[in-house]
Amino acid sequence: MGPEPAESYPRPGLPRSATILLALASATVVAFGISAMRGIFTPVFFAFVLTLCVHPLRRWMQGRGVPRGIATGTTIAAVFGLLTAFAAVLVASLAQFSALLPQYGPQLAQLGASLTQALESMGFGAEQTQAVLEGLTPGRIVGFLGGLLGNVASLVGGLVVILTMLILMAVDGSKIPALLTHLQFHRPALVSAFNGFGGGVRRYMIATTVLGVAQGLFNWLVLVILQVPGALLWGLLSFICSFIPNIGYFIAIVPPLFFGFLTGGWPTVLAVIVIYGGINSIIQSIIQPKYVGNAVALSETITFLSVLFWATILGPVGAILAVPLTLLVRTILLDSDPSMAWWRPLTGDKKDLNVILKQEDDAIRARRARRGPDSPDPGSMPKA
Repeated sequence: MGPEPAESYPRPGLPRSATILLALASATVVAFGISAMRGIFTPVFFAFVLTLCVHPLRRWMQGRGVPRGIATGTTIAAVFGLLTAFAAVLVASLAQFSALLPQYGPQLAQLGASLTQALESMGFGAEQTQAVLEGLTPGRIVGFLGGLLGNVASLVGGLVVILTMLILMAVDGSKIPALLTHLQFHRPALVSAFNGFGGGVRRYMIATTVLGVAQGLFNWLVLVILQVPGALLWGLLSFICSFIPNIGYFIAIVPPLFFGFLTGGWPTVLAVIVIYGGINSIIQSIIQPKYVGNAVALSETITFLSVLFWATILGPVGAILAVPLTLLVRTILLDSDPSMAWWRPLTGDKKDLNVILKQEDDAIRARRARRGPDSPDPGSMPKA
């Protein structure tokens, strides 16, 4: 009997290196595509996150007998009203700070001269020192803050897109339970993954928002007492930065330190570090991880890298939405595929990691029980 024809043998799959390169190339193309359409992608995804967060409120209102249309409209109006009020306060505080900053022109000039002398003593050229001096002007500082926080046109455009998507997603949201019931019979893992994603994002956003509001109000009060200019603006900045894991606190404290130095010198700087920095570090390092950590289930390394990655792709707003975006990517790539579940502990899922550690401890105890209580552990025996 002759050998089977070559067509009957299974074709070998792609080499692992080729698979990894193709995956990286595809991810790069997707990342550049998202970056190119950030003006649309960012408000749409933000509206999607808001829809997930307010869905339980609408369902609660319907459970109390409120008609579906009224419950949906009331929820959308409340959320959009809060966003509009926040944008108005942000623009007003930035305008007030722009009018206040020229009063500190002499202090900025003196600080610039001191920095110029220090840089020249370290060997920097005249062009570099002149660039630093030109950057410490009221107009440059206001322009930098305006570019960082967004101008009026971008805020209005983003609010329009968010409002439109909130209305459309809320209307389509009434069909989601039926669609999930239909998918449950065909793709149960996918339905379970997206249900977990929705619950995790809701817990993360709500807990972070509540803690961020408390943090922003406290910071505003402290800066008012210390007479730091732009206290309201820096309170809003600390609220926004509370959504940026790991590095948000360091971003929010820089402007108060700078302008505290201009108004009160080093005593004000030390007061800001001790009071402002101490309370904020407690909130972001102790309280926030306790209430948010279980919802996120991401390791600190992945969380920090996600902030850098999404900030590069989407700009400053990408750093704010980094955690929900990373959770969505993990939901699509890992959670929806049962064969990829073994990757979850590597991403920082403590629940799965605790199960693995418990299984390992049970296996160690079982081996010890089979060897007997007096038998030494092979792992602890010295090697010859």
